[in-house]
Amino acid sequence: LINGSICVGLSDPQLEYLGRESDVAKVSRRDFASILVARRTGATTVAATMIAAALAGIRVFATGGIGGVHRGGEYSMDISADLTELARTSVAVVCAGCKSILDIGRTLEYLETQGVPVVGYGSHEFPSFFSRSSGYSVDMRYDSAAEIAAMLSVKWRLGLAGGVIIANPVPESDALPFDQMEQVITKALALAEEHGIRGKAVTPFLLKSIVELTDGRSLKTNIALVRNNARLAADVAVA
Repeated sequence: LINGSICVGLSDPQLEYLGRESDVAKVSRRDFASILVARRTGATTVAATMIAAALAGIRVFATGGIGGVHRGGEYSMDISADLTELARTSVAVVCAGCKSILDIGRTLEYLETQGVPVVGYGSHEFPSFFSRSSGYSVDMRYDSAAEIAAMLSVKWRLGLAGGVIIANPVPESDALPFDQMEQVITKALALAEEHGIRGKAVTPFLLKSIVELTDGRSLKTNIALVRNNARLAADVAVA
């Protein structure tokens, strides 16, 4: 969101501006209208990107990882608006699972309750962002973009509103070991608690801490998985 407008498809100068500007709001459904009215700059979460995509007639998009139920969410009730948006907005989201800093099991349970299909691309296991494994299964597996596109078409032609998660594991050559990442995430969570980080500031803080704790390896994996997701999303959109 730039200067009171929803921007879908950014120019190079706009991308540079977003990357360098310090006062950029993190925008979800709750914040969408107020940021536009104030003519502020906002970077959209998965939930807000789904809204913008639906307004523009875009049915498929790629991201890194979706938000979800935070660890300890049964006490804090810290649950990403991405999950409720997936239940109401008919856009498919290609991702490498949910961010591994989250409670993956509870995130999948929440998606099941909301009726959101979770598709595994070439895998029966739900990926955990930096890693290909998580110990949790997907609802269904498809091995081609054409199969995924056929399912999306039938779902929406039936009038079954809402999104779909297409979980695309990071390539093996770029993946980080699940057990190793769990140790890193535990340290990052302890740092967040120590610094009193709460609310929407938690995810950016944790991801930054993880980059530092892995000496930059997690950033390389993050870039690789986004490219991998963009390729699959393009194939599904064409199909």
